[in-house]
Amino acid sequence: MAVDGDGTDGGGGSQPPGNTAAEEEEEETEVRIQTLSQFPNNDHVSDDYEDLDLEYSSLVLKSLEKYLPMEMLTAERIVKYLFMSDVLEKYITRGDLTMDKNRKEYRQKIRSSYQPRFRELYTFDPKLFLLYSFRYAITANTEESFRRIIAEPFPGVFVFQMFQPDFFQKLIKEVENFRLWTFMKNFKIRKPTCKTIYGVVLDDFGLDFMLNKLMQEFIFPLCKVFFPDVCGEMFDSHHGYFVEYGENRNVAELGYQIDDSEITLNVCLSKQFEGGEICFRGTRCKKHAKTDAHPEEIFDYRQIPGQAILYRGCHRNGARATTSGYRTNMFLWCKSSLFREMQTYQKDFSDSCGQCSHEKKEKESQILAAKRKEMIRVEGEA
Repeated sequence: MAVDGDGTDGGGGSQPPGNTAAEEEEEETEVRIQTLSQFPNNDHVSDDYEDLDLEYSSLVLKSLEKYLPMEMLTAERIVKYLFMSDVLEKYITRGDLTMDKNRKEYRQKIRSSYQPRFRELYTFDPKLFLLYSFRYAITANTEESFRRIIAEPFPGVFVFQMFQPDFFQKLIKEVENFRLWTFMKNFKIRKPTCKTIYGVVLDDFGLDFMLNKLMQEFIFPLCKVFFPDVCGEMFDSHHGYFVEYGENRNVAELGYQIDDSEITLNVCLSKQFEGGEICFRGTRCKKHAKTDAHPEEIFDYRQIPGQAILYRGCHRNGARATTSGYRTNMFLWCKSSLFREMQTYQKDFSDSCGQCSHEKKEKESQILAAKRKEMIRVEGEA
């Protein structure tokens, strides 16, 4: 409907000034739309949703509930769930939920008949697989204790030793055992990412418990210190996988990518290989994923066998070709649905995207230059 500047019907009809009943109902609906609070109510005790057969996990819902508007915190559990499911649907589509359902069915088929070789991997006793120095630092849980065992060769890139050699050997043999089982059963292996051919998803054959424990109890404390703006209250999901390089595996240089994670743990498991350097090319938001890196953002790191690397998922990364030998890596993508939802409130990504920061500084520089030029002109006229 065309409306003149005075608010009346531009068509000259008999409808009196003002909104129609449908428009008023639409406006009222818009007014009722609520958003999350920007800061959590840490005093609030969230409901438990485990007993309900819901699309989203109880862990996600309990975390998200602390960010509900104040008037919603005392609502009935089902009302809170409906509100939160509307929020989650913004970035978890029905297609994603269908894929998740298919993935669960796929894993159930594997776990119903696959026999693990090293069952101790699946329960994961930290004393068996983690270095004492690393466990001691996590127990102390201070930045000082972390800095003693962690180096930062480049801003936002942290390297450290955390696993005992026995863990690497057993994990590699467990993956080999799973591959052999899939071959005997003529079972198709799901690719970890679109760029990897020779790899397996560790979660698919039962190692999700181990990886979740590793993420929550040992990686999360580090992230609260080194990436406080990213990890928030908790990580609530992960994607763990194993990739092989060299010897007719993934031999080509991998292009740069942004990981589908808030934080990525990358652990080199092999002992003898050449090449395979990790290349970092600046933090990027989705808008600037393919922009060129600035000189100060370029950093190449030669992987050391047994060493773990921790960095932000938005820190664009790639890998050079493994020119000789055999290299294997374990990846753990740590995710926070809460952080992703709160990003919808963020208008400026200059804190997390190097290109946004560069453009912001460039714009500020142009404004200052224009003001300086104007001041010179005024002084000259005076």
